[in-house]
Amino acid sequence: MPEKLFGGTETLKGVGEAKAEKYLKLGIKSVYDLLCHFPKNYLDFHNNVSIEDSEVNEYNCLKLKIKSKSAPQAVRNRLVVCKAVATDGTDDITVVMFNNVYAFQYLKTGYEYYMYGKVTENLFGKEITSPVYIHSGEKNFIQPIYKLTQGLTVNVLRNDMKQAIALMKSEPFETLPESIMKKYNLCPLMWSLENIHFPESKVSADMARRRLAFDELLKLQLGMMIMKNRSRTHTGFKMDSSVKISDFVKSLPFELTGDQKKASLEIIKDLCRDVPMNRLLQGDVGSGKTAVAGIACCFAARNGVQSALMAPTEILAVQHYRTLSSFFEPFGIKVCLLTGSLKSREKNELREKIASGEYDVIVGTHAIIQKDVEYKSLGLVITDEQHRFGVAQRTALAEKGNTPHKLVMSATPIPRTLALIIYGDLDISVIAQLPKGRKPIKTYAITGKMRHRAFNFVRQRLAEGRQAYVVCPMIEESESELFAVKSYAENAVKSDLAGYRTELLHGKMKPAEKDSVMNDFRDGKIDVLICTTVVEVGVDVPNASVIVIENAERFGLSQIHQLRGRVGRGQFESTCILITDNTSEECLHRMKIMSSKTDGFEISEEDLKMRGPGDFFGNAQHGLPPMKIADLSCSNEIMNMARECAGEILGDDPMLEKECYHSLKMDVIRLFDKDITG
Repeated sequence: MPEKLFGGTETLKGVGEAKAEKYLKLGIKSVYDLLCHFPKNYLDFHNNVSIEDSEVNEYNCLKLKIKSKSAPQAVRNRLVVCKAVATDGTDDITVVMFNNVYAFQYLKTGYEYYMYGKVTENLFGKEITSPVYIHSGEKNFIQPIYKLTQGLTVNVLRNDMKQAIALMKSEPFETLPESIMKKYNLCPLMWSLENIHFPESKVSADMARRRLAFDELLKLQLGMMIMKNRSRTHTGFKMDSSVKISDFVKSLPFELTGDQKKASLEIIKDLCRDVPMNRLLQGDVGSGKTAVAGIACCFAARNGVQSALMAPTEILAVQHYRTLSSFFEPFGIKVCLLTGSLKSREKNELREKIASGEYDVIVGTHAIIQKDVEYKSLGLVITDEQHRFGVAQRTALAEKGNTPHKLVMSATPIPRTLALIIYGDLDISVIAQLPKGRKPIKTYAITGKMRHRAFNFVRQRLAEGRQAYVVCPMIEESESELFAVKSYAENAVKSDLAGYRTELLHGKMKPAEKDSVMNDFRDGKIDVLICTTVVEVGVDVPNASVIVIENAERFGLSQIHQLRGRVGRGQFESTCILITDNTSEECLHRMKIMSSKTDGFEISEEDLKMRGPGDFFGNAQHGLPPMKIADLSCSNEIMNMARECAGEILGDDPMLEKECYHSLKMDVIRLFDKDITG
């Protein structure tokens, strides 16, 4: 790789310490980082209209000659207003800029410019406010739109980008061998970097984007595949395939679906290999992942191997413990529950029995990975809702055994494109079918005006002996938001839910308080649970048949689907009511999706398209390096090409040691911020 490109941005003319700091705010450290600061979109200055034909209160592109300029005027609160009068030969318009004297100075009287901005109208005529502009003699009519930061204008960035392009041309380089570019019909890297920033045409920009997106996905795939191959070490727990568990499967209180059977066979096959299993079990809400985990634990126990199942919350851990205990009790497989709320004496006794091998299956929260917890023969490690754990926590549990088999479970449906990226180091089993007898949950979206009618419906269900959830959004669980939820609960008890047993559940409560409330709800001592998203995962109350979600616009589609999955878990017809007063086109579209679709994977695809991969996961620790140009929601074709190419490259050179892959290896290391090939 050329050395100058990887020097700091200060190597560019006009970039001093202050400007370099501004670039750092955008994550730009080097000249190469600047080249990889790709445009969000483009402005096409070919498509201009006359002042007369420009649409008021809309963004328009105009070709204007500056007639006169007024001196910048300082008004209130340090606001500086710059104005100029411009014409297109038939009419005049006022150009207005705020706090941008620098850009205003570059406008010269008598010169023509293409300007793009919002056109408004007042008593004195039309105005175009804070326009982006180029000189009419500019060769590049398609101009990039960048993410900027305060004090860094698009013109300044564009000038620095021209310098970076010139520097790149003085030190030619390419990351892909000619054979790969030819096979996948890819443009050269340097041409692509120039045309993503200064495209000759829209076609050029699209071709450049295709090459750069391919590069990004290829590097991602290479990194994930290398990590996957490195994890294929020898395990100390190769199990015996002749061990039978058919009696256990027949004893389950339900018939396995085809997907459950397939996933179980895939897992057992993995457990009988020399290398440790590294598998994701992905299933929609209520698809029966716990039963599959139970089959894996039974197989392990009959092979004389301990299993550990780690859940993100004590509520979920208790639920798993109860379910697995009921499965295993007739077969003499011993299960224990280890959580942080146990008393010291109880913990010590459990730790001794775990270390001696008395327990076959250990269920718990992060308490099961503490340093003082030792296992006799931990050969199967299962993490539930694994995206809620940090990488360090998952690793700590795996290190309790001698390279154990690892199974991670997630009830958050993830589009296959994204799953292949995020879980590229895992094999994937999917349970898409729901168990027999499950009735689809009817979903309705309404405005606040119909709230009382909705609660009439809730009361009807309560009168039939059913139970209900009411979910209020809390983004950060701040004191003010917590107060709002408490106030909501108090008002509901006095009005819509008067006479019914209600209780409040939120994330600020102590674990013991949460457990007490959930146990009471599960046991039918509470009619309505007014709660935050703390109930999103794992709560299983078959008698609950209605869920009301207030301010539904504040939740992602996948999160609503998770919440909706709290009902419909029993024999009763269930209903989800979404309440929102947001009437924007986007919100209406989202509510329509939730009302018409019940498949979590379809919903997750829509969610990804609408929100992108970053917001799709929120703050989840999924370990995905940030994507700068690849559109993970619609890059299926390029993703498949990148996966195929990554497989070919690693088949030829597993650790990217050949000279022809040197630049590519450096890029992989930079993407993952560490040398994953070492």
